[in-house]
Formats: sequence, C-alpha cells, structure tokens
Amino acid sequence: MNSIHDMGGMHGFGAIPIDENEPVFHDEWEGKTVAMRIAMNAWRKWNIDMARHTVERFSPGEYLGMSYYERWITSLADMLVEADLVSLAEIANGRAGPGEKQTPPLTADAVPVMIKNGRPSARELDISARFQVGAAVRTNTDNPTGHTRLPRYARGRTGEIVICHGAHVFPDASAHGGGDAPQHLYAVRFSARELWGNSAEPKNSVILDLWESYLNNA
Repeated sequence: MNSIHDMGGMHGFGAIPIDENEPVFHDEWEGKTVAMRIAMNAWRKWNIDMARHTVERFSPGEYLGMSYYERWITSLADMLVEADLVSLAEIANGRAGPGEKQTPPLTADAVPVMIKNGRPSARELDISARFQVGAAVRTNTDNPTGHTRLPRYARGRTGEIVICHGAHVFPDASAHGGGDAPQHLYAVRFSARELWGNSAEPKNSVILDLWESYLNNA
C-alpha cells in the first residue's frame, strides 16, 4: 500500500495515545461491525487481502476522517455492493428491498468453529525457499499501485532472515483476484538505525513478515 494508508514512520501525527483501561469496543456499534464482517465473510465473495485493499482505496481525506471501525463498516458496505449482495438503495434506506431473500451461509452454531479455525494462509509449494535463516537480504524499492505488504519505510533496506515460515498466499496477487499465487514467507529483522537513521536506539529492531519476491541477496 502507498498514500496516506501506509502511515508507518510518517511524521506529523504525534505520539500514539495509550489508554491502559481502554475497552475492547468504545461503543456497541463497533462490536456489531466486527460481527457483520465475520458473518459476511462467510459468503466467500472476497478475501482478507481484498478487504484490506478496499480500505486502501479511500482517499486520504476519507481515511484520516474516519475512526478505525468507521473504515471497517464503510469498506464492508463497498464490498457488499460490489459483490451484488446489497444495493446502494438498501444501504441508504437501512432495510432490505423487495425480492427473494437468500439463506445466510453462516449459522449461529457454526460461528465458534469458524472463529477457531480461521482461514489459514499456508499453502504447499514445490519450489524450495530461496533464503535461509541468517541470510542477509535487501528489500525491493518498487512503488506498486496496488496492494502490497512491504511498507515504504522498509523499502531498499537491509535485514536478516530470522524465521522461514514456509509458503503462504501472496497478498499482492490475492487482493486483485489473482488467486493464491503462494510464495515463501520470511520474518526479517531490521535494525532501528537501518530503518530510521543514526538517531534511532542502537539496540532496537523491527521484524517484518515479507514475501520472497520482496527480497534480494544483500
């Protein structure tokens, strides 16, 4: 992702406020938003990468003007309309329009099982991993127009492979209907100074999960 949505390392937003007694949800509608997202995912009309990219399609002004769960509910409405599950008129009116109602694919008794199992992203891949633990790698400097999981602040930086996760769904393809396109996934550790310069704490580091096509030999 790019634009305002890739906020890591950006200046001008101040310190992140931390409320030690912060509730899970600040209002009832936020919890209902999470429930609706879970329930509508069961239609299998989109995947997690498509959902993330829907948020990234907001303009900078829209993105900054919304709270976290406002982004969730707005992007859900966008996906529902695009998948022809509801219409804009139904959303505007707050009620279902005329026509045959479909039977939801997710029943109440199936929710605990779905929550427990999730939707694993691990996949089988015959191609061997290109990198091993301890290898020094350098990230790409690509500036894609679509979805990506390589943040801007880590592009063109050198790090070390600390974990090989095996093959997983490649988000850059999955977000745009390109199928799983699995690649090997690695945990890469970057020193804080490599990312932020000499003013960063020398003993600090950041670990990012990065796909193989993001990486080159350092």
